[in-house]
Amino acid sequence: MFSRLKEDIACVFERDPAAQSVFEVITTYPGVHAVLIHRLSHFIWNAGFLWLARFIAYISRWLTGIEIHPGAQLGRRIFIDHGMGVVIGETAIIGDDCTLYHGVTLGGTTWNKGKRHPTLHNGVVIGAGAKVLGPIEIGTAARVGSNSVVLKPVPAGATVIGIPGHLIGTRPQNNTNEVNKVSIKTDFDAYGTTADMPDPVAYAINSMLEHIHSLDKQIESMQKALNVAGINCTETPISNLDGCEIADSYEKNHL
Repeated sequence: MFSRLKEDIACVFERDPAAQSVFEVITTYPGVHAVLIHRLSHFIWNAGFLWLARFIAYISRWLTGIEIHPGAQLGRRIFIDHGMGVVIGETAIIGDDCTLYHGVTLGGTTWNKGKRHPTLHNGVVIGAGAKVLGPIEIGTAARVGSNSVVLKPVPAGATVIGIPGHLIGTRPQNNTNEVNKVSIKTDFDAYGTTADMPDPVAYAINSMLEHIHSLDKQIESMQKALNVAGINCTETPISNLDGCEIADSYEKNHL
């Protein structure tokens, strides 16, 4: 028990530069409190005292603002940063070295009994406000960006952002667990995102615009060839698609 407590405190210093002392972590970090109380409620739940376990989880929610069902399975060195509004469902499974920020939901998508909540493998980071829903698996060292909604499995090392979640990149996975642990620590992304993270929707729109410009050039060449051949081809002026015109048109039609 004390070894688990030491691990839970040590992982705070590894992932939160604001942590100043062990006393501060023990007395003022609701994420640490929620995990410690959950370990007690989970033990009581497995012992068959279901109401008592739920009542302890209820008190924990009242004290910390973090709701963890006593049936959920948490691994080692779980860090819930800030924590307010975190919800973890009954059949959720969280591996070792995972990080969850405030507003995260590991929820279900059905009222049926059985496995209905996500499984997070080791080293997963879930950004603030993200919703991971259903009995899906989030692979080792995967990242879920803030405010994303994930309804499908995420491969190991991948980064997912958006609503619904879009895959925007994958980290290479190493063969040994020790190397993976170092990689998880050095490649840590707070809130599951980085400043230079690409936007897959913007990339798709830019690709479509480039394709449209290529088609315009081909049509212009065909019109010239028809006119040279003696076939009168009247040309209708087409507006130039640049970013400002697109934004102005969107504002007129939607705002």
